[in-house]
Amino acid sequence: MTPLKSTLKRELVIDEQAFVVTLSPESLRLTAKGKRKGLEIQWRDLVSGDAALTAALNASLGKFAPTAARERNSPRARKT
Repeated sequence: MTPLKSTLKRELVIDEQAFVVTLSPESLRLTAKGKRKGLEIQWRDLVSGDAALTAALNASLGKFAPTAARERNSPRARKT
């Protein structure tokens, strides 16, 4: 097996939406393509079981909800 010593990035398409998966020696990160923020899970948390709680919390916040739905629910959209 080849050890992971540096960061590895790959594009992934899910339901016609592009994401970037980043594997580093410290963590796994999933980010919408073209964005900076996303979900990041430390390997230590994944192994200990804490990752399930983190993933459930982020899912409940709609981290990767389609852009149109996020814009409809944004505070700026409601002011008009």
